[in-house]
Amino acid sequence: MNTSKYSVQIRDLDLHFGEIKVLQGLNLDVGEGEFLVLLGSSGCGKSTLLNCIAGLLEITDGQIFIEGENVTWKEPSERGIGMVFQSYALYPQMTVEGNLSFGLKNARVAKDEIKRRVARAADVLQIEPLLKRKPGALSGGQRQRVAIGRALVRDVDVFLFDEPLSNLDAKLRADLRVELKRLHQQLKNTMIYVTHDQVEAMTLADRIAIMKDGKIMQLGTPDEIYNRPQNRYVADFIGSPSMNFLEGTLENAEFSVGSLKLPMTGYNFLNGSASNGDTTIGIRPEHVITGELVGRASVQTSVRINLVEPMGSDTLIYADLAGNQIRIRMDGHAKVRTGDDLAIGIDAVRASLFDKKTEIRL
Repeated sequence: MNTSKYSVQIRDLDLHFGEIKVLQGLNLDVGEGEFLVLLGSSGCGKSTLLNCIAGLLEITDGQIFIEGENVTWKEPSERGIGMVFQSYALYPQMTVEGNLSFGLKNARVAKDEIKRRVARAADVLQIEPLLKRKPGALSGGQRQRVAIGRALVRDVDVFLFDEPLSNLDAKLRADLRVELKRLHQQLKNTMIYVTHDQVEAMTLADRIAIMKDGKIMQLGTPDEIYNRPQNRYVADFIGSPSMNFLEGTLENAEFSVGSLKLPMTGYNFLNGSASNGDTTIGIRPEHVITGELVGRASVQTSVRINLVEPMGSDTLIYADLAGNQIRIRMDGHAKVRTGDDLAIGIDAVRASLFDKKTEIRL
């Protein structure tokens, strides 16, 4: 087995709790220095998979390789990983410096080496002024930096993050998200990151694995996940607001819903040609064309506005199209009101087609 270019490899991994199948036949390769995000709703198995990689859960079947070594049955401390949890789990009676060095002291690392690693972690995370403080005197963001630093001092190749920002408020999350991205660019370590927040996933990841019911529904770059979702679940899960879906039929490369006809010229069919039948078309709210560019769209029509939601930088429009409610994202300065007629355009190249029965991308 060639493991030279991968930091983490998972082969045919199963995890059962009694009769309940939590993870099923998972295969995953994580490249050296890659930032991989496991994304999904609660109960999809993302944290469970991370705990399997860390050795905190004993798998039912399959194998796990870290840096080319089979670690399937090794203890967490023997796997060469650093882990950051959702809770800070800091020792309240110790200073920040004590929290950072505690694990190294237990591992009997030399004092000079401990000092070097703590200083390096404090410098990277910009927490040098906090080293003599105790966790009770720190903010939530500072505590999470210390928790990350405790993993950082282990000087390992693979870091695992289990929703590390979920306990923070929105502004702190945004700030620390930038710090994490900068940290990865600086260290170039392999990082596997669990979250249910799609903004975190899209902004941090080199690749995203979207999970559902213990399976990976799609693995790809943020651009691939967003613009070419492999199935309706992924298309609906990614994007805020989510993708608009219209049920209709596809015949001779033309999608029909009610009286609306959408020629799919320019659409990149996966098998090279269109197959006729019941089909769902997906159009993201920001891909509905408005304003001066409507005239250039392959399909042009008008809709009646039912609701306007001003959102600052954007304005979200609710309208009816061919008997279906759709959402349209416009500029925050758009002058629109409920009851107005709005000219819109749709281009097939920005749409996604799914087989109505299998929900797989066409």
